[in-house]
Amino acid sequence: MSECIQISFAVCRIGIYTCFRALCCKGPPPARPEYDLVCIGLTGSGKTSLLSKLCSESPENVVSTTGFSIKAVPFQNAILNVKELGGADNIRKYWSRYYQGSQGVIFVLDSASSEDDLEAARNELHSALQHPQLCTLPFLILANHQDKPAARSVQEIKKYFELEPLARGKRWILQPCSLDDMDALKDSFSQLINLLEEKDHEAIRM
Repeated sequence: MSECIQISFAVCRIGIYTCFRALCCKGPPPARPEYDLVCIGLTGSGKTSLLSKLCSESPENVVSTTGFSIKAVPFQNAILNVKELGGADNIRKYWSRYYQGSQGVIFVLDSASSEDDLEAARNELHSALQHPQLCTLPFLILANHQDKPAARSVQEIKKYFELEPLARGKRWILQPCSLDDMDALKDSFSQLINLLEEKDHEAIRM
């Protein structure tokens, strides 16, 4: 009986030691890199809803951004600190004041919007792509509201926005998205993170 108790105690001690070693000697997991991004687009493009969904926030609490807001959007291999700027007419002229320090750009457009709004979105994207503080940064361009009947395809958006000639030589991704397809949205952000990592590696080599 005493041998059984001694054996059990020994096993217990080994188990505790193994757990202690696993918890205390392995060390913390490597920190995920963080990137500071700016998110722009016209009012109604769906910027706030997309970011809130990525942060697993309740859609009932989503309120359109009037000034700016900052969200930390977590991914498995990175954390994106996204500064979302309001898209109203009287706010867009101040966007450039918030560009400093950005490492990447998210531009959200409503692919089912009116012709006038689509033209305004094109002008704003062209301005952002050519802005001195943004022109060398990776761009993720999201053609949102693809679930709506009037949504234009990615090819139509690319042609209308003249992305091939304007953004030649730049790092950019154009992807369709909607709140109904979170897998596709997360994949788009994963591609953006890859571009951000590539830019980091280039900076280190320089």
